[in-house]
Amino acid sequence: MSLPSIAAVKSFLLALQDRICEQLAQADGGASFNEDRWTREEGGGGRSRVLTHGAVFEQAGVNFSHVSGSKLPPSATAHRPELVGRSFQAMGVSLVIHPLNPYIPTSHANVRFFIAEKPGEEPVWWFGGGFDLTPFYGFEEDAIHWHRTAHQLCAPFGDEIYPKYKQWCDDYFFIKHRNEARGIGGLFFDDLNTPDFDTCFTFTQAVGEGFLDAYLPIVEKRRALPWSDHQRQFQLYRRGRYVEFNLVWDRGTLFGLQTGGRTESILMSMPPLVRWEYNYQPDANSHEAALYRDFLPVRDWLQEEK
Repeated sequence: MSLPSIAAVKSFLLALQDRICEQLAQADGGASFNEDRWTREEGGGGRSRVLTHGAVFEQAGVNFSHVSGSKLPPSATAHRPELVGRSFQAMGVSLVIHPLNPYIPTSHANVRFFIAEKPGEEPVWWFGGGFDLTPFYGFEEDAIHWHRTAHQLCAPFGDEIYPKYKQWCDDYFFIKHRNEARGIGGLFFDDLNTPDFDTCFTFTQAVGEGFLDAYLPIVEKRRALPWSDHQRQFQLYRRGRYVEFNLVWDRGTLFGLQTGGRTESILMSMPPLVRWEYNYQPDANSHEAALYRDFLPVRDWLQEEK
């Protein structure tokens, strides 16, 4: 088994952040990313980059972080006793994009690496990550493209990879207290540490590099569609689901806050504007109702193109 290379992972993640920011700014055409470098007293730091008030993206955040510590909090070791007494490093790139046009979906992606070490013992390490899509107004061709791209990047690693990580994504991004999915899913994986470091790292790279191949064609196709305040109000309402999931269920958000991470960077995922409405019900047979009926229930989108 090949040994983990922290330096190689960090180098990839920094380059990935650069590449994603460059291409998102180019796609927006009206704004650029502002960078905020920060350090963490307990160890490590990062660079947070946020684009706001763009021509296409109302807000887009792309964060790199590399944090370390002498021990993990009890919440992180409760189900992983092998981590007790180990120092740790956690690094990753995480991004959330909130477009202005309601016909362009919100999207999230991240790739991350964790390693815990103790003198005289083998390190405990794993990769995690994925990407998912949250449309407000669904288009079947966009959903098919999104999942086809995910399937294609998984294919070199085995026929079982895409269905396994699609299912994991469907299960993970489910808002239990609403009994509904956050969006149409994509890929999600965690605790990836077999068969060896090189294979796991290569797959994680494929996911990180494949995100823009999945997302930017959808942006280009929908960016010029006209929209009204009616669509905007539905977008703001549905953004509330995004906030609810991230604050109640998202493990990355909770881990970051519990380990003393930088709150501004962790909560970069929050949309700049959002609203809630008591007991909202879409009009029957409306475009808004179609989201709940045709897109949020789990589907095999690869079957749709056959």
